[in-house]
Amino acid sequence: MPEFRHETDRLILRDWREEDWPLFWEGTNTPAVMRWLGGVCDADKRRAAQDRLLSYKRDHGHTFWAVECRQDGAILGFCGLKRCNQQGGPIGMMEIGWRLREDAWGQGYAKEAAAASLDIAFEEFHADAVIALTVMRNEASWGLMRRLGMHRREDLDFPNAEFDPDDPTIIVYSIARDAWRADHG
Repeated sequence: MPEFRHETDRLILRDWREEDWPLFWEGTNTPAVMRWLGGVCDADKRRAAQDRLLSYKRDHGHTFWAVECRQDGAILGFCGLKRCNQQGGPIGMMEIGWRLREDAWGQGYAKEAAAASLDIAFEEFHADAVIALTVMRNEASWGLMRRLGMHRREDLDFPNAEFDPDDPTIIVYSIARDAWRADHG
């Protein structure tokens, strides 16, 4: 499978390299970043997550790619596409996701990477729609979903206590290809 690389004004979305992983985990495996993502990961969880990300690329041709800053080459986190595999969720639907280190928050990087990923989903992978998952109390995440033009799909919400035991529901947002193209044509 050819190497994936996509550049935006400030970012490079690309396939993972072995040397990316320590930098990724150092920047993103923090209590603040992992607050709504199941908590800080131990070595076994980190290895399992890496294996999953690599398997998505192998099995579907896309994954949550490494996000690199074009200016200095820093690994800011990940953003990209996978097939939803969350138990109880809309299995198999194209899903967008992102995770950036704290010092990259509030600078528009997540929106830039997510918009590029949505373009790729619709143009290269011909998705009819793309979903995004989060928990209700993760306002920053669903706020970005709204800024991307995604809409809440309560009909796709599902119970899951893994990420927020106090409010054990995964909420779903989505955007259809035609809606994305109308706004980003």
